[in-house]
This record gives sequence, structure tokens and C-alpha cells, in this order.
Amino acid sequence: MLKATTMPDDEPHRAAEAVPTQQHCFSMRFTSSRRGAQLARKVAVRRLEQWGHPPTSDTSCSVALVVGELAANAVCHGLVPGREFALDLTYTSSSGLVRIEVSDAHPTRPPGHPAPAGHEAESGRGLLIVDVLATRWGTNPRTPVGKTVWAELETAP
Repeated sequence: MLKATTMPDDEPHRAAEAVPTQQHCFSMRFTSSRRGAQLARKVAVRRLEQWGHPPTSDTSCSVALVVGELAANAVCHGLVPGREFALDLTYTSSSGLVRIEVSDAHPTRPPGHPAPAGHEAESGRGLLIVDVLATRWGTNPRTPVGKTVWAELETAP
């Protein structure tokens, strides 16, 4: 007499449970001033807190530094009189990725690879900080004028 047995491979495969993807987005324009750059950093930290990353978390601190540097660059090097700069934040919970975009109206793009500043220099380290903290970063032209400097950071587990 033959007896059939069910082997694990014969069982129907269950579809992988879908991981819910939640994408949080935020956009705001700021005056092209030191105060605008400071406010952009503070607003980014507050927004991340609303998305589950406390202000003292590694993620929030890294995002604050990157936003601060990119906003300061937009104000110092991307200033076009009468024009503002924009901050866009996107956080995708399933991938743990935070994307930061700072856009200004000046067409000049920053260098692709930041050069180290001299020991006595009081400025010139912003993109080096971004390069260290970001998983990747770059620039895109902005239509009709200007550029967007973006950085992506992986959140701490």
C-alpha cells in the first residue's frame, strides 16, 4: 500500500507579507539669510521628531548638521537678491532613508568632491561634513533657474 506524505516543499508558498511603506514629506521656503538657515535647521529637527526621531538621536543630529550646512551654503554662495531657498525633506520608514534637498536660485553648482580646507581656514568644511554624514549626495539643475543640492542619510536602527 502506498502512502502519500506531504513534504515542506509541497506546501503552498505564502506570499511575503508586505512591509507597509510610509513616506513623510515636508517642504518650506526660507529667506536667504543667516536667520533663514538657522530656522531651516530647527524646523528639520522638529519635523524629524514628529516622524519618530527625537532631537537627541543620531539621525536627528546628523540631519541637523547636513541641513545647516546646505542651508548656509544656499545663503552664502547661492544668494540671488530677492529670492528664497527651499528645503524639502523626505523620510521613507521602510527603507530608513532621509532625503534632504536644499534649492536656491543661483546656477553655480558646488564641486563634486569637496577639497579640504586649510588648517587656519574659518570656513570651507561644510561639504566635507555632508560627505562624511551622507550615504550619498549630489546636485541637480533646477528649472527654470538654480540648483538643488541633495543628501541622503540612512537612519539609525
